Amino acid sequence: MGCLVGAPAGIRVRVVPELAPSMMLFRGRILRSFRVQASSSPPPPPPPSTGSIRVRFAPSPTGNLHVGGARTALFNYLFARSKGGKFVLRIEDTDLERSTKESEEAVLRDLSWLGLDWDEGPGIGGNYGPYRQSERNALYKEYADKLLQTGQVYRCFCSNEELEKMKDIAKLKQLPPVYSGPWASATDVQVQEELEKGTPYTYRFRVPKTGSLKIDDLIRGEVIWKYDTLGDFVIMRSNGQPVYNFCVTVDDATMAISHVIRAEEHLPNTLRQALIYKAMGFPMPRFAHVSLILAPDRSKLSKRHGATSVGQFKEMGFLPQAMTNYLALLGWGDGTENEFFTLDQLVDKFTIERINKSGAVFDSTKLRWMNGQHLRSLPSEKLTRLIGERWKSVGFVTESEGSFIEDAVQLLKDGIDLFTDADNVLTSLLSYPLYSTLASPEGKPVLEDKLSEVAASLLTAYDSGDLTNALEEGNAEWQKWMKSFGKSLKRKGKSLFMPLRVLLTGKLHGPEMGAGIVLVYKAGKCGVVIPQSGFVTLDERFKILRQVDWESLNKDNTTLESAGTVAVSN
Repeated sequence: MGCLVGAPAGIRVRVVPELAPSMMLFRGRILRSFRVQASSSPPPPPPPSTGSIRVRFAPSPTGNLHVGGARTALFNYLFARSKGGKFVLRIEDTDLERSTKESEEAVLRDLSWLGLDWDEGPGIGGNYGPYRQSERNALYKEYADKLLQTGQVYRCFCSNEELEKMKDIAKLKQLPPVYSGPWASATDVQVQEELEKGTPYTYRFRVPKTGSLKIDDLIRGEVIWKYDTLGDFVIMRSNGQPVYNFCVTVDDATMAISHVIRAEEHLPNTLRQALIYKAMGFPMPRFAHVSLILAPDRSKLSKRHGATSVGQFKEMGFLPQAMTNYLALLGWGDGTENEFFTLDQLVDKFTIERINKSGAVFDSTKLRWMNGQHLRSLPSEKLTRLIGERWKSVGFVTESEGSFIEDAVQLLKDGIDLFTDADNVLTSLLSYPLYSTLASPEGKPVLEDKLSEVAASLLTAYDSGDLTNALEEGNAEWQKWMKSFGKSLKRKGKSLFMPLRVLLTGKLHGPEMGAGIVLVYKAGKCGVVIPQSGFVTLDERFKILRQVDWESLNKDNTTLESAGTVAVSN
């Protein structure tokens, strides 16, 4: 909150949204407008104690929260929590054309979903607010005018055409495109003449002509810039809007930010910001520039590589704890082989010194695997409830709880890395693709191993009630029955298991056969599975088996595809 220049002592300004915000149309987009209100206010907040840690994450509400931004927020959060410091959230919404309230709300939702709760910022407040740049314009104007009064900044009346001509001349001379206009040395009389004519002007920062800046980046080490490569730069546009680098520096300084942890693409901004810090007389924070997240082809990760926003991964069924775990490992590790961390464990282990300055490749397969690890680490009751609710919501079952749901989740969970996988593993268990399996190259050896003889014996066991009696008692009784059945056929091991799996499940692979077929049997009896889910009951499976023309199948394997059209109802 900044002082109004020329206002009486004790009066401060604050920028607040109108109670009924006036709206303005900007290139087809409706934007909120703000008013400057002068009011008495308490003295400024006391500076933080020496050595206190204050970091910030400052997203622009111009789109979704990218995984790169989420990782930056995570590293700031972990650093603050590991040091007992404060994690500040600031919204950089000065891009009036692209910033939207919807994007801001989406960013806040995504950060909350990840568990990155902030100590100060929108929705919480704090001693260093406001926490939206659009509400801090009076403060930027105050500091710009102070720099103008001290001579660190001057008014520049150059037109766009004049500036373009300077760039062209510099290019011809193979020089850096630095400002070379006359207004850095203009007299008061010359400036006053232009002001009286109403000529538009910018505030331009006066950069030293010689010397250099050196910083000790906490990730990249020593970084040096020469002043003569920069030239005098604009901090306030002719429409009164402050430039990004000026806003950021004023905000970080007045919010007492001690460490700036951000993406390496902001590294070139550091020189401008450091000069502004020095001119305003504020101590400079420590900087740490994190490498970009790369796609598998080692280009910058973008939409063309698939999902890149936190919201997209949330919609795809990823868990927030898996996202934070994986994002933390993109450029950081605790020095061990361990890759599984909860958020609290990351706080305990995190040190900024272990952030790698090389780019990290985003591997969606690894993220999926990690999500499965976190999903299966959930308490059994919670995992069962979540998957049961999903199965009911998509129309597979009539109830989201009960013995069938519990047994199904326990049997199938190892095949679930995302909640959406739960749909596939359940429909696979309930389906009976016998003919397509026998038609496959992998199914041919099973067919040729006298599968028809096993089928005949299995039908006899079903008709006698021996098989269903065993299934009624559960998996242990099934195991006894299977052993006895194998003895009667003089089969054991794979020569017994594979024919039984194909005949009972219609598949060559899947979860543990005994538990699976017991579930299929019980599902047919309890009626919890909706028929439209593609469920083939045990009775229907044996009806299909009775119709198989084994002699024809053994003679010509190519007839299997057409045989697959046999309907269960026949």
